[in-house]
Amino acid sequence: MELTSIEFTDFVKIAQVLWIKGVDAVDNAMLNSGIVRRMDIPENTGNKREFSEIETNRYLHKKSEGDQAKRAKIQQGYSKTMTKYRVAENVGITYEMRKENKYPEVIAALTDAGKKGPETMDLDMTHRFTFGTATSYTDRDGDTIDTATGDTFQLFYTAHTLKGSSTTYRNRLANNPALSKGAMEAMEKLIVEETYNNLGEKMTATFDKLFTSDDPNTVNTAREYLRSTASPDANHAGVVNVYAGKYQHIILPRLATTATGAPDSTKAKYWGLVSTALSSFYLGVWEQPHMIAPTVGSNGEDVQTDDWDFRVRAGYGMCVVGSTWVKMSSGDATA
Repeated sequence: MELTSIEFTDFVKIAQVLWIKGVDAVDNAMLNSGIVRRMDIPENTGNKREFSEIETNRYLHKKSEGDQAKRAKIQQGYSKTMTKYRVAENVGITYEMRKENKYPEVIAALTDAGKKGPETMDLDMTHRFTFGTATSYTDRDGDTIDTATGDTFQLFYTAHTLKGSSTTYRNRLANNPALSKGAMEAMEKLIVEETYNNLGEKMTATFDKLFTSDDPNTVNTAREYLRSTASPDANHAGVVNVYAGKYQHIILPRLATTATGAPDSTKAKYWGLVSTALSSFYLGVWEQPHMIAPTVGSNGEDVQTDDWDFRVRAGYGMCVVGSTWVKMSSGDATA
């Protein structure tokens, strides 16, 4: 099909179709994992949102005959402010591309444009885990991104604090072992012993997700433990695999990357367990990823070159309030 046979309006319709195909082709691993709580933010409601933990005590007290019932304890936990930012790019389609049978190149340009918005959002969300051992990192645009949680410490830390208790807790596994049966049991022990509310009481929510990078060895190890009908470590038949189907395995292909999205082997062994019920990882979307198509004679058409600019835009923000809902190991055996 040659573009010379297409009217301008039809070309824009085709561009919209190609854009949608690009969007649909993206695997939003972090967004679709269930780990992140997404909310759409209405227009004209400001560019910030504050999130705070609110908790009450877990257990009732005895009440003697005629006595007044004790009042529940209400504890506000830590707070974190989410601030919106926009991402953008213009995709240029030349006059010659449109008129001289450059259809494959146009398809590639527009489908790639459709992927970039969702992929950028997913990268930024995943980097909250990627750089979760630090309180900030410098992103691909040279900006400092705050990755601290409400208690001012990094997401993955050994001595997180609680707002209503002197108790501290860790959510980074000691000695950072690579994924294995022994490491899984150690992580589950960490969950049992180090999952608190802000009053210092034990939380008993289910941890239901196992996340890893796309490192083949780590992925295959996870699959062995979650899908085998018998224990992968057993020396004889008839041994039940207690991990079969216990967790949903979430592969995060952008986890082991640098700030610019290049591969980073130093983070390839990252893994951890997540409670989606307790998650305080929030994504606010002010402006859905979208494409603004040009029209003939509009400011989307360059009067000097006759090129068309297809504008790709999105606006969103994210923050992580607390850390009790996720336990992690960097898998590199560091103390």
